[in-house]
Amino acid sequence: MDKIIEGKKITVNEEGFLKDFSEWDKSVAEAIAAEEEIVLTPRHWEVLEYLQEQHKSEVALSIRRIGKSGVLDIKEFYQLFPKAPLKTATKIAGIPKPASCI
Repeated sequence: MDKIIEGKKITVNEEGFLKDFSEWDKSVAEAIAAEEEIVLTPRHWEVLEYLQEQHKSEVALSIRRIGKSGVLDIKEFYQLFPKAPLKTATKIAGIPKPASCI
């Protein structure tokens, strides 16, 4: 399904995850974050970049793996992305929902 974000037509699935990462940019991320009631800080961007790198490396993402990453601990992850942190963060990062998310 198509969705207009920041004046751009973006293809998303039924849960709002981008189907094509090439349609992602920082303005799209900001708009998705606003829908999730999150204002992105430099720390959020660090985490989003980490998630994108892991996805490109085909690493399966999970809360436990992120907690052990050394990038941030689970407590901080929940502070940055309070509602369903992994699902929300990957949606904002423009990458597919991890299999570990319900």
